[in-house]
Amino acid sequence: MTHLVPLPVVMPLLGAALTLLLLGRPRAQRWVSLTVLTATVAVAAMLLVGSTLDGPLVVEVGGWAAPMGIVLVADQLAALMLVVSAAVTLCVLVYSIGQGMADGDEETPLSVYHPTYLVLTAGVCNAFLSGDLFNLYVGFEILLVASYVLLTLGSTETRIRAGTTYVVVSLLSSVIFLVAIGLVYAATGTLNLAQLVDRLDALPDDIRLVLQGMLLLAFGIKAAVFPLSAWLPDSYPTAPAPVTAVFAGLLTKVGVYAIIRTETLLFPGGRTSTLLLVTAVLTMVIGILGAVAQSDIKRLLSFTLISHIGYMLFGVGLTSSLGLSAAIFYVVHHITIQTTLFLAAGLVERRGGSTALDRLGGLARLSPLLAVLFFVPALNLAGIPPFSGFLGKLGLVQAGIDDGGALAWILVAGGLVTSLLTLYAIARVWNLAFWRAPHADMPREDDAPRAARTDGAMEPGQNVATAQNAAVMPGLMIAPTAALVAFGLVLTVVAGPLLELSTDAADDLLRRTPYVEAVFPGGTP
Repeated sequence: MTHLVPLPVVMPLLGAALTLLLLGRPRAQRWVSLTVLTATVAVAAMLLVGSTLDGPLVVEVGGWAAPMGIVLVADQLAALMLVVSAAVTLCVLVYSIGQGMADGDEETPLSVYHPTYLVLTAGVCNAFLSGDLFNLYVGFEILLVASYVLLTLGSTETRIRAGTTYVVVSLLSSVIFLVAIGLVYAATGTLNLAQLVDRLDALPDDIRLVLQGMLLLAFGIKAAVFPLSAWLPDSYPTAPAPVTAVFAGLLTKVGVYAIIRTETLLFPGGRTSTLLLVTAVLTMVIGILGAVAQSDIKRLLSFTLISHIGYMLFGVGLTSSLGLSAAIFYVVHHITIQTTLFLAAGLVERRGGSTALDRLGGLARLSPLLAVLFFVPALNLAGIPPFSGFLGKLGLVQAGIDDGGALAWILVAGGLVTSLLTLYAIARVWNLAFWRAPHADMPREDDAPRAARTDGAMEPGQNVATAQNAAVMPGLMIAPTAALVAFGLVLTVVAGPLLELSTDAADDLLRRTPYVEAVFPGGTP
């Protein structure tokens, strides 16, 4: 089974190279991308089964033994993240193909899109599997370079401006991460995660705290935690719908994954638990207050994305098995649901001609299927029983109550308030975009696709492809959105086994020995 570990990284990279050779042949590019991501989903599923039955699976890249060589480690946490991320990227790819075919590839130029998208997938998978800090940095840089290209597809002024902000912030976080890596190596002489377990434990507390703080700062920017999240609402909504969806679903979660991995494996003991808990409650409350104030669906969802990162930090900051398992469960839930909602927002934009709430209305009557595709994941995000969002939040609340500390109770209260405000924000979108009478400028089903305004100006929340295809929702865009809605419901049905898996992963993370012994069976050098 260990021979499968590198494949989630290698296959997308080979697929990207092949799609580059197929420039000018979009149909071939589509089939290569679909085949590669389908195979990645299958391999990730096998790795999850293997890591559950046999423990962490380890591969020494190039045959170089650790700690001199790079190792890839697929434990239960990494494998679970691989399965969810691969499934989401596959669905978003199908959605983007449907959009590209309907728009004549104006929004997603296929000759550039497919190789870049596969490189992004490889970067995400490499980050999840990385067994040393520098390779984790490489994974981040791979996905960030690809995201720069995807974010600016179309080269509009708005996207270039938003992309500039995104690039500057990403480079800042990367520099901080690289400096942290240098300091860790200077203090310990290694970057291998398993070897760092013992060497970091032997350092004085003040040095360990500095290293931990540097890594948390770098990962906090990437995860968009407050107050390091101001860049996200201005960057994500400007990209094409499939790009925004995969960014929202995955990129911030790679930062959260890095926080979980380093806080449990490298810096156990809760030295920064107070900081994490304070950051969690601020991220939840301030993020959702920002969402309530928005008048555009994409920006509203961007703020809910920030807000719900706080729930994940809540579980990590508690430093308990119950809190960490609930956080892992919530990460899986949130990747799926947030991606689904952004895909649904893309459909709203096509059907309604805009994502601005003051220009929408009547979508529940004009397009009942679209209403369902938005309504179900929206309720899930708000934590309405019995959906997985409710179960994840319930686990976090229970972990907070079991902790019993004053700050934990504040987090419980903040989580409940955030959940209620999320429901309010979602209800507001439903009332304005779906329930009230249609706006006068909205296209009807019998309308011909509207042309862009002759003066070249666009209405708020519109783009050229939307204006020309507002009344059209291709089946290849509806099907993957519906598949992710169904996947979100499946998470509710299999919540028991998924929570057991999350608990096992959390226990292994807190014990640390399964990871270390898998990398160094004969003992740490």
